[in-house]
Amino acid sequence: MSDPNAPTRFNEDKATFTVRGSDAPDIEAGVAAIRNVLATLPIRPGVYRMLDARGEVLYVGKARALKNRVTNYTQVDRLTKRLQRMVAQTRSMMIVTTNNEAEALLLEAQLIKRYRPAYNVLLRDDKSFPFILLRADHDFPRIQKHRGARRAKGNYYGPFASAGSVNNTLNALQKLFLLRSCTDGFFKNRDRPCLLYQIKRCSAPCVGRIDTDGYAELVADAKAFLAGKSTEVQAKLGAQMQTAAQNMDFELAAIIRDRLRALTFIQGSQAINAEGLGDADIFAMACKNGVIGIQAFFIRGGQNWGHRSFFPAHTADVPEDEIFTGFLAQFYEEVPPPRTILLDRELTEAELLGEALGAQAGFKVALSMPQRGTRRKLLEQAKRNAEEALDRRLAESTTQAKLLREVAELFDLPEPPDRIEVYDNSHIQGTNALGAMVVAGPEGFRKGQYRKFNIKNPDTIPGDDFGMMREVFGRRFARAQADDPDRDSGDWPDLVLIDGGRGQLNAVKGVLEELGIEDVVLVGIAKGPHHGRDGREVFHMLDGREFQLPVNAPVLFYLQRLRDEVHRFAIGAHRAKRAKAIGASPLDDVPGIGPARKKALLMHFGTARAVRNASLDDLQRAPGVSAAVAQQLYDFFHSR
Repeated sequence: MSDPNAPTRFNEDKATFTVRGSDAPDIEAGVAAIRNVLATLPIRPGVYRMLDARGEVLYVGKARALKNRVTNYTQVDRLTKRLQRMVAQTRSMMIVTTNNEAEALLLEAQLIKRYRPAYNVLLRDDKSFPFILLRADHDFPRIQKHRGARRAKGNYYGPFASAGSVNNTLNALQKLFLLRSCTDGFFKNRDRPCLLYQIKRCSAPCVGRIDTDGYAELVADAKAFLAGKSTEVQAKLGAQMQTAAQNMDFELAAIIRDRLRALTFIQGSQAINAEGLGDADIFAMACKNGVIGIQAFFIRGGQNWGHRSFFPAHTADVPEDEIFTGFLAQFYEEVPPPRTILLDRELTEAELLGEALGAQAGFKVALSMPQRGTRRKLLEQAKRNAEEALDRRLAESTTQAKLLREVAELFDLPEPPDRIEVYDNSHIQGTNALGAMVVAGPEGFRKGQYRKFNIKNPDTIPGDDFGMMREVFGRRFARAQADDPDRDSGDWPDLVLIDGGRGQLNAVKGVLEELGIEDVVLVGIAKGPHHGRDGREVFHMLDGREFQLPVNAPVLFYLQRLRDEVHRFAIGAHRAKRAKAIGASPLDDVPGIGPARKKALLMHFGTARAVRNASLDDLQRAPGVSAAVAQQLYDFFHSR
């Protein structure tokens, strides 16, 4: 099968016929649009997208025979209410043909992930999974946590269920194998061991406390352990400790003993016994009150690397088999699949999904539902965890719904808010200033929709909190008006909370009035007369009212949690910006000067100021700097 990510893998044709007229749902208009597309549809595998009058994607589906599958949408009486609503909004379609149905399945998952259509089952997980990376681009490889695209050369181990599970494993691996975790720049500039060497979590290759052969042996042991050969590593360390004790080298024996304890910690932290399973993922699904919960266990090298619960969205009126298949396709769109996937039920398209994942991974992927033995016990444990997680989710949802009703009553909202936006600023005496926005809803915080705003308006006075808030709201709502004037996308807030008092509230009110926005509910949260030490925040309303809530009121705790979350996010973003600014250089602004050439210039001249003050002849003599680049550098600094 060809590469599913190749740009020339498929042919794409947008249907030329679009029903004109009102954007309001009209099932006859939707069926007419679909029938006009049917006239040119081939009987071959592919993916189709249902589009509304504005061109927004309503639904992404795949088919073994496009013409046959799309024909079903014209038989309205046989469709569920959910699909009838979708057809009523459809005004055009986008068709993509593929070589086979497995390719169509992979492309469908990619497009759902990209467009997040309103009528598809959505994984609803914005964060990528963490991995452990053992780099292979250095004589003394570094071990580190990694998220995102796997571009660096080395061995990746994962996925881990959470940052906590990967951090715990990484700490234990450092104690066990004494591999360095520092950056190459830090490593290069050391002249004595750092604290990690003193606490026996690094072998200090930076200052020659271990040679390349000795470090390579540690790396080989780490790879063997992460590949599931922990028994061999344990036996090797035990023999080394015994030899050291026999040679009266009790200090070395104690070091090896501590490493064995780290190994025991990793083995003892396994919540489930997965020995002999190798690399596998285990999934179980639970359904209650129309809510779906899926539990995943990640097993690598026979070790449990954590578990996570998922609660897919848009699952109403969708068969459980379709939900599970769609979830797995989206899950493995970014996460590399293992050779074995254990499920608590048979799936109609299990063979097709295994074929698609195998083509993506480059090896055979088997999906199965074991009936007996250790694997069956693991599935039962996953099933039990799925049911317990779903019960907790439903209980939390009930509590959350009650809190949102109280929020609506408190701030005179017509109904419980679906989208709450909270704003704060962060700076130190006006430097590295930024604004932050966090978003919350009935399901909790929507971290994928958090935003930060770099304060860059020259008219904003450094340190002016009111001016910063005006700039943030001006940009946020001017863009909202341009992108979604009809407020159909769900990205307009039902309630806006501002970390601040009457001054910030009035500043924001003025900005929105200039934009012609008068129906957004604004509330300021300020510390009380005792600066918040008594938990009695003061709430400021646009009509001039100010009030406090009882210190034991659950709705107060909820609003404080929202305020604390935006405060945390703003401070974290400010610290990251400040750290980046510390390492900034005037050379960063010079077009065509990349990291390698910047490093060469700094090594030659010593400082960025010396580069700026250098003559044209001096610049031309610098290593790796051509006459053209030297002229460009000279003109950049001296034309100013």
